[in-house]
Amino acid sequence: MIIIPIKDGENIERALKRYKKKFERTGAIKELRRRKEFEKPSITNRQQKIKAVYVEKLRKAEE
Repeated sequence: MIIIPIKDGENIERALKRYKKKFERTGAIKELRRRKEFEKPSITNRQQKIKAVYVEKLRKAEE
């Protein structure tokens, strides 16, 4: 549970902004979207390898 202490005289929009930022950092929405559909481990591994190759190409192009 996220708790946001509101200071005396603090604007409610500011407190809401702090709440949204804190909630985003927890990664709850990202986790919900990830769990929405099951993804096979082999597909996850394949995507990680493709990403690693892409990043390596970017690093070599930088040099």
